[in-house]
Amino acid sequence: MSGKIAFQGVPGAYSDLACRAAFPAMTTLPCESFETAMDAVRDGRATLAMLPCENSLAGRVPDIHHLLPDSGLFVTGEHFQRVEHCLLGVKGSTIGDLKRAHSHTVALGQVRRILRDLGLTPVIEADTAGSAELVAKWGNKEDAAIASSLAAEIYGLDILRANVEDAAHNTTRFYIMAKRPVTPDPDVPNLMTTFVFRVRNVPAALYKALGGFATNGVNMTKLESYMMGGEFAATQFLCDVDGHPEQPSLRRALEELSFFSSEVRVLGVYPAAAFRLTQGAHA
Repeated sequence: MSGKIAFQGVPGAYSDLACRAAFPAMTTLPCESFETAMDAVRDGRATLAMLPCENSLAGRVPDIHHLLPDSGLFVTGEHFQRVEHCLLGVKGSTIGDLKRAHSHTVALGQVRRILRDLGLTPVIEADTAGSAELVAKWGNKEDAAIASSLAAEIYGLDILRANVEDAAHNTTRFYIMAKRPVTPDPDVPNLMTTFVFRVRNVPAALYKALGGFATNGVNMTKLESYMMGGEFAATQFLCDVDGHPEQPSLRRALEELSFFSSEVRVLGVYPAAAFRLTQGAHA
């Protein structure tokens, strides 16, 4: 696929890396926020958007579950990107020169071991690739960035040490968003469905709403809850399940869900990523 794919962040961000890995023929389009990345697809400046939804260490990505239902976009795929943090320094620097490590607060929390071992002072910046850009701009051998190898390439930094993350399984899952939904045939194997539904905040409401998935043998891989408009009276859920809405088991489960929910809205039907199938990424 050609064209542009939008992401939140600056060049060299892990979302940029995910775009290049999943769609090497597309041009990446950096955006200031998730909203502007979605806007780029809505107004035609980009064909797709790559939006992170959850990380194996940090959990869900804030705001995405709020933005997706009203974005007017559809989930057309998923991508899992391994997060491989690198310790980056200016050209000619060595590990012995370093005193400070700059990065996003989440990334700094994922490299505690090397910060401790090297005696580096963590400094919080807006994002990982942005910290690499700053370190390159300052040109100070005492400052390092925790960022991707792509950021090192873009900003002309040396990789002083690769794979410095504490946990080897650090992986981010992304939704691939488009202006129009895809319509895979129900007989295609290994499909996923993403949808939202609302229930009143009353006893056993969620238990009754989800009962049909258990009785029909539908595997649920993601269930996120959040309040609507800051009110406690009703809750909206974002859900990923195995299957196609037209397959008998999922169709029956969604029909049962509709009896206990004020709204059920499918946001996308798409193939499961190869990572999910080979690495057992089901919840």
